[in-house]
Amino acid sequence: MALRPSKCYREINKPAYTRKKYIRAVPQPKVVHYVNGNKGGDFPVEVHLVVKDDIQIRHNALESARIVGNKYTQNKCGRLGYKFQIRVYPHQVLRENKMASGAGADRISDGMRLSFGKAVGTAARVRKGQKIITISTTPENVIHAKEALRRCNMKMPVKCKIVIGKGAELVKN
Repeated sequence: MALRPSKCYREINKPAYTRKKYIRAVPQPKVVHYVNGNKGGDFPVEVHLVVKDDIQIRHNALESARIVGNKYTQNKCGRLGYKFQIRVYPHQVLRENKMASGAGADRISDGMRLSFGKAVGTAARVRKGQKIITISTTPENVIHAKEALRRCNMKMPVKCKIVIGKGAELVKN
């Protein structure tokens, strides 16, 4: 069955549902690696992707942003010229009350009776101003890091801004 649109899950309007001890069959997050590139490298400049609103970001959006950003950065900066890091973890369990549709569905489905729903995915709860992705690199590769974060921003269900954190004095605009 296809995924529902992100607008169904992006609002933070329910209490946290994260206790996996009590939830059966929680799907694993799709995010494979949270740190890519040169994991042990010490880079002078950090560029961050910062969220502008409170929102929930689903695990598949985080993974698609990671793939796009990491691939671009690796092609432009080389394997050891950067460190790409996802700074949020999808703890929030998302539920869906599956409804039957089509002819005769009213006889099969229960409607809103017992409508708690089954776990269908996970999401990261993010607050306004929180950093979700960080790329550490050299001053020469800051342009490529900004472009990679711009591409990551396209995969997010929220508006984000790109901020230079550490090493802003080393970067020429």
